[in-house]
Order: sequence, then C-alpha cells, then structure tokens
Amino acid sequence: MSRNTSRRARTEARAQSFRCLQCGLDVPMTAPGTDHRNHCPNCLWSRHLDDTPGDRAADCGARMEPLAIFVRGDGEWVLVHRCTHCDVLHANRSAGDDNALPLTRLAVRPLAQPPFPLERLGTL
Repeated sequence: MSRNTSRRARTEARAQSFRCLQCGLDVPMTAPGTDHRNHCPNCLWSRHLDDTPGDRAADCGARMEPLAIFVRGDGEWVLVHRCTHCDVLHANRSAGDDNALPLTRLAVRPLAQPPFPLERLGTL
C-alpha cells in the first residue's frame, strides 16, 4: 500500500467516525435511532459542534458533559449535555447503541443524589 493510499484510507475512516474526547473510543458517525450522531455511546460525552442538530456550525468545540435524561411523550430518552467551556445546554436523542449502564446512572442520579434534602418532603 502506498503512502498516499494509506493516508487517503485514514482520512476516509475519520470522515465516517470520530474519536471521543473523553474516553478515546473511535465512534462511528452512524447510529441506530438518530440521524446525527453527536455523543459517544460508551461514556455519553459529546463535543460542542452544532448550533442546531447536524449543522456543525458551532465554533466552540469543547467537551459536553452528560447531565441528565428526560423522556419524551413517546418514550424516547433524550440526553441533556452542558458545554464545559461556554455552558450552553443541548438536548440530544439517545441512540440505539448507547451503553445502558451510564444511561441508567444518569436516569437515577436525581434519586441517588437528590438536589434537596429528602427529609424536607415530610414537612411540606
């Protein structure tokens, strides 16, 4: 394989995947259940690339931390990410190949680490 052929193959592979800035996984751009892959299925972290889904117009490029999950009326799980640089919040559809363990951890976080003292519920 020539040097140019090898370089072209690596460039094409990068166009079909990205490397997660958080865990280093090579992530395919395609994902079941979504048109715009925007987070790592392993650790759920994202990168601030979009202003609107799929436009790749954001200038920031910083890592986006998965903060929470909410569920749409049709039962679809949606990840909430916050940019670690500019604090913008984005809601991103979960994908069919997302790791169930970090998804579940995000879903139960409010129960495991409530944002207020639970004993106060009895006094209301």
